[in-house]
Amino acid sequence: MRIAVLGATGYVGGRLVPHLISSGHDVVCVSRNPQRLANRPWRQDVEVRSGDVADAASLEAALAGCDAAFYLVHAMGMTDDFAHADRIGAQNMAHAAEAVGLRRIVYLGGLGSDAASELSPHLESRHEVGRLLASGSVPVTELRAAVIIGSGSASFEMLRHLVEVLPAMICPRWVTATRCQPIAIADVLHYLAEAVGMPAGAHEIAEIGGPDVVSYRDMMNAYARCAGLRRRLILPVPVLTPRLSGHWVKLVTPLPYDLARPLVDSLVNDVVVSEARSIDRCLEAEPRARAARERSELEREAQGEAVARAARERSEQEREITGTATEGSANPRMRLGHQPLSLDEALERASQHVQDLDITTSWMDSAAGRTAASPMPQDPDWAGGTVLADEREVLVAASIEDVFATVSGIGGQRGWYAGQRLWQLRGALDKLVGGVGMRRGRRHPDDLQVGDAVDFFRVEVCEPPRLLRLRAEMRLPGDAWLEWQLSESAEGVLLCQRARFHPRGVLGRLYWWSLVPIHTMIFRELIVRLASSAVARAVQPDHGRLEQGQTNQGQMN
Repeated sequence: MRIAVLGATGYVGGRLVPHLISSGHDVVCVSRNPQRLANRPWRQDVEVRSGDVADAASLEAALAGCDAAFYLVHAMGMTDDFAHADRIGAQNMAHAAEAVGLRRIVYLGGLGSDAASELSPHLESRHEVGRLLASGSVPVTELRAAVIIGSGSASFEMLRHLVEVLPAMICPRWVTATRCQPIAIADVLHYLAEAVGMPAGAHEIAEIGGPDVVSYRDMMNAYARCAGLRRRLILPVPVLTPRLSGHWVKLVTPLPYDLARPLVDSLVNDVVVSEARSIDRCLEAEPRARAARERSELEREAQGEAVARAARERSEQEREITGTATEGSANPRMRLGHQPLSLDEALERASQHVQDLDITTSWMDSAAGRTAASPMPQDPDWAGGTVLADEREVLVAASIEDVFATVSGIGGQRGWYAGQRLWQLRGALDKLVGGVGMRRGRRHPDDLQVGDAVDFFRVEVCEPPRLLRLRAEMRLPGDAWLEWQLSESAEGVLLCQRARFHPRGVLGRLYWWSLVPIHTMIFRELIVRLASSAVARAVQPDHGRLEQGQTNQGQMN
């Protein structure tokens, strides 16, 4: 089957793609920025097409020739009105799917009651997306999940940092009362892949979850056990609102407020799999529907009443013998050879991946899109924008590979080589005004890919061993980049460092010029220390290398 994956650069999509490839599907990855998939290990096994859910025309072109599509797009954390952005995207997807003749859409939404008045804005938006996708003629299978436990997931990172940083917490009362049914990312991927083969009506909803139903306090205690920490003291109080809790999460964890607030808002809702919509029930219905179709065909083709009667009698006998939808088993999960992980198992597995620096995708992978009108650091002066820059270069007596390895290892636990306390202060100020701050760290201390987060930067271009460009994501009155270009000469490697800033209005210009003394000090020292570290790496290859087991996320904790 030829399957399109929308959201392949995101947390779930980036892990689903290799799962589909291993299952024998032809995969088409649809992305606003195809370059962000260039360094994925499975890149040569998929077709990558450019497409944006906000652009209906590009979506039709990207979906052409596909049999089915996974819709794993979510604008939360990327815009102030994520519900509006998700609404437009879902409407465009429904129209495009109908136009190109898709046979199925599989969508991953959120658990929760269907009554909008009982849901947080985040969960209501997730349900609305499902309804809009199903507004066309293409069948939609909507899987609904609660908290996803996996290395790098937003929910797991929020849980991990809260427990590791705070030995005692004052929390809202719902932390101890709200029920949740967490699920491991491995199980989510399994059910998504299975959903492609499930029969679907106009809109089928299947709820998925692990075997444990717990409170959020139970989840914190479970992680403390997993991490070998003392049981955390949790004091529930009635005065903490979700808004205040969102600010608290922003300060303690790597999550920015725009992402933390909707997640915290959703914690007030019970998110538990209902018996009527359980994935088990959907899997049970599958063979029943197939048997019904077979009986109907047999009866139509029968040339006599005796044959039709025999077919009906055999069907009734089968129902009496099995009593369920499965063949020889009353447990559809076991029929598929799959048993969901418990909460403890999921936490243990996620923690081990973090410890081993084996985080294939992360919540940080999602980034706001940019338009063709957005400024770029290479724009010429006559393009109409002001470019303020700090440019430096140095000759390095080391191989170009050693120099690039040093440069591309910047940030995270290694830090920024020069003015580290100033970088940390800038990150703390960014957090206070709702930015991402520096707590995101890096996905991996050495490996770097386009789209990766590096503290409050994101990798925009990575072309080893010649070019690395980071785009700033902190709150700024303009657009900023930090770039290194490398070239070889007879004397060594010429390392060129450029910090560029496109200011917005008078405030942007005042911001840049007021910080010129600090920027001069930091950037002058930065390139010198990068050069000396590259030389040390050439002499001693293990210089500056992090040992396995040293996590680079949450480096300020």
